[in-house]
Amino acid sequence: MPRPYPEEFRRDVVAVARKGESPLRQVARDFGISEGCLHNWLKAADIEDGARPPLTESESVELRELRKRNKQLEQENEILRRAAAFFARELPPKMIYPLVLDLAADGIPVAVTCRVLGFTTQAFYKWRKNPVSHRDWNDAHLIDVARDIHHDDPAFGYRFITDELAGRGIGAGENRVHRLCSQQRILSVFARRRGLHKAAGPPVHDDLVGRRFTAQAPNQVWLTDITEHRTGEGKLYLCAIKDCYSNRIVGYSINDRMTAALAVSALRNAIALRAPSGTIVHSDRGSQFRSRKFVNTLSANGLHGSMGRVGACGDNAAMESFFALLQRNVLDRNHWPTREQLRLAIITWIERTYHRRRRQRRLGRLTPIEYETLNQAPLAA
Repeated sequence: MPRPYPEEFRRDVVAVARKGESPLRQVARDFGISEGCLHNWLKAADIEDGARPPLTESESVELRELRKRNKQLEQENEILRRAAAFFARELPPKMIYPLVLDLAADGIPVAVTCRVLGFTTQAFYKWRKNPVSHRDWNDAHLIDVARDIHHDDPAFGYRFITDELAGRGIGAGENRVHRLCSQQRILSVFARRRGLHKAAGPPVHDDLVGRRFTAQAPNQVWLTDITEHRTGEGKLYLCAIKDCYSNRIVGYSINDRMTAALAVSALRNAIALRAPSGTIVHSDRGSQFRSRKFVNTLSANGLHGSMGRVGACGDNAAMESFFALLQRNVLDRNHWPTREQLRLAIITWIERTYHRRRRQRRLGRLTPIEYETLNQAPLAA
């Protein structure tokens, strides 16, 4: 315990400080004492000289309590101010623990911070001992893979992502994937829950067609879109690709899931049959056509993507007209008990009726197959 300063020394220091020739901080530094100690000596001297009334014992206790409470309120206010950014981001509790360390470095006790933020000091010290648990590592790995899967096909929700994870040899329960996807906002573009629906995303290509649905040669401009129809077993989806030169359907794919794989499969079928080069592939802004798989397939085969505006049916009117024909001639003609029955009906109508029997005035009353066959020799010349 330090020895008390001599009374004479205290009086001399007080006398020098009262002269006011130097600031109190400088006086305290010159005499080797703290500024707080000098303030206390001046206060005691004022009381002794009658310049300030002395405090009673109860007033001294009350003053100490008020000062303690004021300091505590200042600390709590600082904690809440610093934590506001964390709460706004809706982070899980573990992500707030680093804030406790930052506040402790600024002199705010850990116990006070934990009490204000609503968790125990035991939980904080357990996290400090092992900040990243094995479970956290696994969750982070799952989130990265889920992001890649969703980026490839934005239509995938947590159920499809769970299936894809199993296909990649990663075991994870559906509830766990749902929890992680909800935290990271990895949501299907078809989400209908309030606050989770996503608007149409930005285009990944410019509009290179501009509603000019004509071409001077085959494989110059292709149009593509997706349609759906109900059956007794559920919905069936068709993605078709039409050549603007002859209105021929150069590629299509049919499946019970409207994913990017459906659009990619139709595109690959068209490429295999036509072997195009530099073709413009025009679509709407559906997530399947904005997916990484579809864009990479276009780039890998030397094709150019094109996209219309959101909600503008006229930007892909030629493809919509084909689907309207399909609706009247096939989809609405019968009630389809199974997907397989509707699938065979669609394929039969496209290949037998639309391509080889249905004459079109724009083609000089020829069918798409006849139009391409008759103009193949002049084009080659």
